[in-house]
Amino acid sequence: MSSSVVAAIISATNFAAIKHKDQKRKDPEGTPYINHPVGVAYILTEAGIDDVEVIQGAILHDTVEDTDTTLDEIEAEFGKAVRDIVDEVTDDKDLEKLERKRLQIVHAKNASEKAKLVKLADKLYNLRDLERTIPRGWTEERKLEYFFWSAKVILGCRGTNKDIEDLLDEVLERNGVKDPKNVELAENEKKE
Repeated sequence: MSSSVVAAIISATNFAAIKHKDQKRKDPEGTPYINHPVGVAYILTEAGIDDVEVIQGAILHDTVEDTDTTLDEIEAEFGKAVRDIVDEVTDDKDLEKLERKRLQIVHAKNASEKAKLVKLADKLYNLRDLERTIPRGWTEERKLEYFFWSAKVILGCRGTNKDIEDLLDEVLERNGVKDPKNVELAENEKKE
């Protein structure tokens, strides 16, 4: 790996660490938030993904949605390709939560391959974390709903990376999603 590649990845990691410095995950331990984007990037590298822009996108994927970072700032620091990945995986926080979740399902099938990779790794990290422990304030019912909703988002990303998709299917099946490759979408989840 060239020094410029290492520098690019470390630069994105440092940027995300600064932006997420005061944030914690919702698990009972209050895990530092930065563990999540680093873990998403790690999942991608374990699946053989070595595209620097994808790895940077994974590390930065929650900065715009969950901090004061702007897409223009991402582009100025990391370029248009990384900005585009982050943009594709960022929810519009001005919308109601249920609408944001519905749009994740709708938009998944039309996302770029690079954004789909980040989405798949993000879902795998979150589902594994949810298997490990329930976030503060969540019920078993909400946990189960998250697994089924995730299966619907993943459906639109299928055909992107078999290794990650196989791992996702194992987690989903262990948690009550009987046939994740053929999960049924509601009518309002098929179109914008």
